[in-house]
Amino acid sequence: MKLRLIVGTMTLSAAGLIAIVSHEGYTDNAVVPTKNDRPTYGFGSTFKEDGSPVRIGDRTDPVRALRTVQAHLSRVENRFRQSLPGVALTQAEYDLYMDWVYQYGIDAWMKSSMRRELLAGRYPQACDALLRYRYSGGYDCSATVNGQRNKVCWGVWERQIKRHAMCREEQA
Repeated sequence: MKLRLIVGTMTLSAAGLIAIVSHEGYTDNAVVPTKNDRPTYGFGSTFKEDGSPVRIGDRTDPVRALRTVQAHLSRVENRFRQSLPGVALTQAEYDLYMDWVYQYGIDAWMKSSMRRELLAGRYPQACDALLRYRYSGGYDCSATVNGQRNKVCWGVWERQIKRHAMCREEQA
């Protein structure tokens, strides 16, 4: 069994931060990443450092983009820890759930089936619950069209599959 620590004592690792910015990719100008999504810039940030929303036309640079990610994570990480009283996670589990929170938001986390399963001590079921989150902008990102990957948001689904595999690996 891998070492688990009480979530309240943990923080996102450097590897977790690198995974987030790597998955998100970088753009210096605001774009809409998938149809019907919110504008993002930098490393997938939907909000600026000051908490105001990113708007089309906004620009950033790599240093400011990293600061924006850090500011966002510091706003949500404490709520994440508080949402799991008494729950113990491995560092890899903590990082991958924080990656999920960065993508979907802390409010979605608070209502998520992963959180409910973790609170109940059902770690494998929490991993499996990751696969329920396959939608973006109203699209089922796991769906194929005529046997082909969904071009609108397939990357969202691929990211969930990777998270799920990493999470299940932590259960061994």
